[in-house]
Amino acid sequence: MNSFEINKILGAIVLAVVTALAAGFIGGFLVKPEMLDTDVVPISGGNGVVIAKKTGPDPIMHLIATADITQGQKIAKACMACHDFSQGGPNKTGPNQWGIVGDDIAAKASFNYSDALKALEGKWDYDELNHFLWKPKKHAPGTKMTYNGLRKPEDRAAVIAWLRQQGSSSYPLPTAAQIEDEKQRLAPPPPPPAEEPATAE
Repeated sequence: MNSFEINKILGAIVLAVVTALAAGFIGGFLVKPEMLDTDVVPISGGNGVVIAKKTGPDPIMHLIATADITQGQKIAKACMACHDFSQGGPNKTGPNQWGIVGDDIAAKASFNYSDALKALEGKWDYDELNHFLWKPKKHAPGTKMTYNGLRKPEDRAAVIAWLRQQGSSSYPLPTAAQIEDEKQRLAPPPPPPAEEPATAE
């Protein structure tokens, strides 16, 4: 290969490099990208809205009158290893639960309740049962009960409706005023205001 051919090859390479650099410079001058104020595709959780942390159960009183009692009995089968639900039945690991709805908390003299249950005051009304069945260990820290609870309000309402039929059928169903009061008390807290985005000076 003579020097003339080598010079042609080198010239072609230099021309290609110069052309590429020139194209990049001109393109950058003509096209100036701008940042968008918002995402083209919304990102979940990235819109500045802070979701308030859940601190209590959802209301269930409005569900009890029409709850699926058969479903409640099915769910309650998980409790039967530790509780008896028959009239005059024995205590097991946990106390007999016949007539529990509306009964005084920790009221059976034949059972040795934990200090956590003894510390609770009042009766096993719909509100107490809702909180306890939601998260027993949260509602009564130190309870001997190992059950983790029922997350779905429909499941808690079904179990409570079934329990009401086990010796507590005379206990009145929630009134409209009680239902509304529960909804107000257990309404989720409003989320804190989102931080205002910084503006360019």
